Amino acid sequence: MAQEELSPDGTAVALRDGWDGVVADWSADKQAFSVPWGKAMMWIFLLSDTFIFSCFLTGYMTVRMSTTEPWPIPSEVFALNLFGQDIPLILIAIMTFILISSSGTMAMAVNFGYARERKKVAILMVITALFGASFVGMQVFEWSKLIEEGVRPWSNPMGAAQFGSSFFMITGFHGLHVSVGVIYLLTVAFKVNRGDYEERGYEIVEITGLYWHFVDLVWVFIFALFYLW
Repeated sequence: MAQEELSPDGTAVALRDGWDGVVADWSADKQAFSVPWGKAMMWIFLLSDTFIFSCFLTGYMTVRMSTTEPWPIPSEVFALNLFGQDIPLILIAIMTFILISSSGTMAMAVNFGYARERKKVAILMVITALFGASFVGMQVFEWSKLIEEGVRPWSNPMGAAQFGSSFFMITGFHGLHVSVGVIYLLTVAFKVNRGDYEERGYEIVEITGLYWHFVDLVWVFIFALFYLW
């Protein structure tokens, strides 16, 4: 016996049985899940990115555990000389603090987006972008310091040659994501401030927040596995 459902105008419509019903259901252009397409596509993109970063970090850990040459000690390699003292990982700690702080400002922007306070949303997104730009600037400084010390993707005077390739590949790929995120944040902030989303809603702010939080989360894994291990 065929089942019935209500149409948009409130009338009962018979549902077909078997494969005819499956085909009719899939061709009816109905939304199966109450998730906006933009958010769903961002989740799919982040899932694919998770696989890529997982492969990079897994490859790095495999190389580090299997190399016969001594692996450089991160606390020495990434030490910064301040006031005549070598302070281990101080720059990395500042970069991590900045990126985590940017997650806070992004979360506040999303919250104000729900309240449709576009001025506050735009300001907080610009602040988040400035945090991201500061992070990238510090990463450029970190790269230039290691390059001056002779570290290359194919060689490393401090020990295992794979250190250079692992470092530049993982941090470079993450830095690219942060740079793209900064451009994304500024673009959305400009459109929010202009009032482009007053009618459509501020769902785009939440989608941007998903991307930015993902970038921050990936850095936590890089920080733990590359700098602290």
